[in-house]
Amino acid sequence: MPSPSATRRTVGTVGRHAFLLGAVAIMILPVLWALAASFKTPGGIFDSNPLPSPATLDNYRVATRDFPVWRLLINTIVMAAGVTLLQLLIAVPAAYALVRFPPRAHRVLVALIVITLLVPPQSLIIPLFLTISHLGWRNTFPGLILPQLYGTGLAVILLRDHIRAVPSTVLGAAVLDGARPGEVLRLVLLPLLRPALGAVAILLFITAWNEYLWPSLAAPDIDHATIQPGLGAFLTQEGPEYGPLLAGSMLATLPIVAVYLLASRRVTDAFMHSGLR
Repeated sequence: MPSPSATRRTVGTVGRHAFLLGAVAIMILPVLWALAASFKTPGGIFDSNPLPSPATLDNYRVATRDFPVWRLLINTIVMAAGVTLLQLLIAVPAAYALVRFPPRAHRVLVALIVITLLVPPQSLIIPLFLTISHLGWRNTFPGLILPQLYGTGLAVILLRDHIRAVPSTVLGAAVLDGARPGEVLRLVLLPLLRPALGAVAILLFITAWNEYLWPSLAAPDIDHATIQPGLGAFLTQEGPEYGPLLAGSMLATLPIVAVYLLASRRVTDAFMHSGLR
């Protein structure tokens, strides 16, 4: 017969798993409903049957034929990839330089970076909008991408933690061999940071992909819009096209799901085991 302590541990484990399963169900049920509804006929979207009966691909045909879904997806991929790449190009040397600062200066700089993360992005909308309007960057990729670099501080903080976890003996050996700081970063740190870079890149990509407010202001033209505000094209004068709208929403999630599935192991390893293993 199991002891009372073993019984309590078993009950606690079952309770935690039940709570997690309930949380997953709450998060995934709306997605499953939208997926099922995207295969329904216009008259069956709001019926009581959660499954499409009969199932149809008409919503996807309308979304890809009558609306510029593919153009919106291409614009979003270019924007998200550009934001991710530029933020990493800035964050990697910044995080390396931050680690090399003396302790007192290091703490001050980290505090300043954290303060930038606490500033609501919405408070920067007006100056950024006026800047790209003055430069003539509305409805352009520079206008979409460059203002979003204000969020680089998060990548700097995450990469700093991974760089600090690298043993100092590894860096010291490279310096004794005559490597300059740039060579240490390029030849020693970057190979060690590949899992962390992959994880941070995915977080940055997903954040940029889901951005709504800035793209809706910087690129209001449907030919230059991204997928999040561009889904508003399904709200026609005759009323919302719910079926094609749901189909477009499902198509918008495919790149993110594919990226995460291909790199989920790397993301887990990077955040569960920072630095060297």
